[in-house]
Parts: sequence; structure tokens; C-alpha cells
Amino acid sequence: MMNWPLPSTVRLFEVGPRDGLQNEKIPLSLEAKMAYIEALLESGLRDVEVGAFVREDRVPQMASSDKIFQLLAKKGYTTKRGLTLWALVPNERGMDRAIEAGCRAIAVFTGATDTFTEKNIGMNIKDSMKTFEAIARRAQKEKIRVRGYVSVCWGCPYEGKVKASNVVKQARRLIDMGIEQVSLGDTIGVATPREVVDLLLRLKPEIVRDQIAGHFHDTRGTALPNCLAAVGFGVRTLDASSGGLGGCNYAPGASGNVATEDLVYMLEGMGIRTRVRLDKLCEASRIAVQGLGRVPTSKYLQAWLSKNIPVVA
Repeated sequence: MMNWPLPSTVRLFEVGPRDGLQNEKIPLSLEAKMAYIEALLESGLRDVEVGAFVREDRVPQMASSDKIFQLLAKKGYTTKRGLTLWALVPNERGMDRAIEAGCRAIAVFTGATDTFTEKNIGMNIKDSMKTFEAIARRAQKEKIRVRGYVSVCWGCPYEGKVKASNVVKQARRLIDMGIEQVSLGDTIGVATPREVVDLLLRLKPEIVRDQIAGHFHDTRGTALPNCLAAVGFGVRTLDASSGGLGGCNYAPGASGNVATEDLVYMLEGMGIRTRVRLDKLCEASRIAVQGLGRVPTSKYLQAWLSKNIPVVA
């Protein structure tokens, strides 16, 4: 299953400020969000998804995304070498807002089943692809980077087990649009390491290694093993959420993403560099979980907090 030897480095794509916060019932204040994001950036993370240009009435947690980009630009983060600030863009209006806010890197998202995609973004896969083609063309003209998400790659809460051929088809379509990388999502956390490798084997003839990222939720406790299986097979980018925050409004029962702290601890302990300082990362996550008034799911963060200032649920 593992393609030894393991790599010397893995790129982490931090989704906490977007995917982590968008499912929380109580939105963080703008001040708390800024403190959280800046602390993440100080930890050494180089790719951070800081917001989403979505309808504020549907996702109020993302309502301050325009202001966040403006504030980060004033502080010099948007032009800092080696640092990329990303935002989710669902449609043309979202693209307008992203450009107006000065965002230079966006993500689009679809799914491997029509039912999930319709519930998540209000259109089927075919229509979502037409929308993203137009967005990708605009991004190329504006010299804006684009990555894509394909959700429910291993299992759908509405249609059950997903065919690998569906995932390959959607990933290939995104790459053909000029999208630089496709993140494969185990949205409801049903995949096992063997199933992760099986899908990657199907994708291998179609897409080169650097064009694939892994996005694993920990609903059934398999996120870390799945990350390791993906890395062993050749994936070099993993999405993660600080504190283990997250979930999905349209995937009942889905828990948060793999915790960035747990992933950093595992990879660094295996000699795989992430360039992330765990102590700084924990400080960032503490800002978020205390602002939300909740206990983190990250095991490493729980241990770290027990030796520092505990979080009161």
C-alpha cells in the first residue's frame, strides 16, 4: 500500500478559517477572525483559505470575507513572498467580489454526485462545471490562481458509495479547465486507507501527482491513516483544519477535517517536514476555539492546552 520511501516534505493547505468556521453556529467576530488568521500565518503555514465569497444569508460565518482580505492587504500579507491567501468562489458574483477584494487565489467546488452538489451549491455537476469554466477563464485573464474541490469522493450521504469513475471524470474536467490542483474530499469520513489508494490508482493514468490533494474528514477516526496512505502513494498536498474544526451543512453527521496539529505532529515525527511550528499553530487554534466556546477535536491541541490555559466548554 505504501510507496516507500516517504517524501522529505509535504505541503499543508489550511482550511480552518473557511471550512472550519463555516459550519459553526456562532460566527467569530471580525477581530477574532483576524487574530486567528494572523496567528496561523505566523505559524509558518504558506497556504491558508481565509474566507468565502458566498451569500451572507446562507453562510453568515463568511460575511466578513471582503473586509478580511482588505485588512490583510493593508498589513502586507497579500503580497508577502511565498504566502498565498485563498478564498472559495461558488459563482460569477462571488468572482466579482473576490476581484474587488484583491483576492489572488480562489477555489471552486463541485461534487462526485448530483444530489450532494445540488444540495450544497444549488446546481447539478454539469451546471457547476459550466459555471467554473467561465470563472476559470476570468481567473486566467486576471492572473488569479485556481484550485478545485470535488466533494464526497468515497461516499455520499444521499447516494451512498461513489463510483471511482465519477471522481476521475470530474477531476479530469477541472484539470482540463486549467485548474492547477484538485482536492479530493472524503466529506463524510467513510474512506479507509485501502480505498484511498484504490482511487488514487484510478487517477494515476489521468492526472499527475502534484495536481492532486487530499481532504479527509475524521468522522470515523480514519483521517490520519488516510493522509498517510495518500502521502505514501505520492500525494504531496494535504488539506487540514486547525483544531479539527469543520463539518458540512449538507452532510449530516460529518465531523471536522483532520486536525492540522495532529497531522503536523505525525508527519514531523516521521521525518516529513511541514515547515509549521506546532506551538505557534496551537496558539492560533486556541484563539478560534475559545472564541467559539468549544473544546477542540484535535488530540494534540487538547494535550497542549492541558499544559497551558485550558478551554472551558
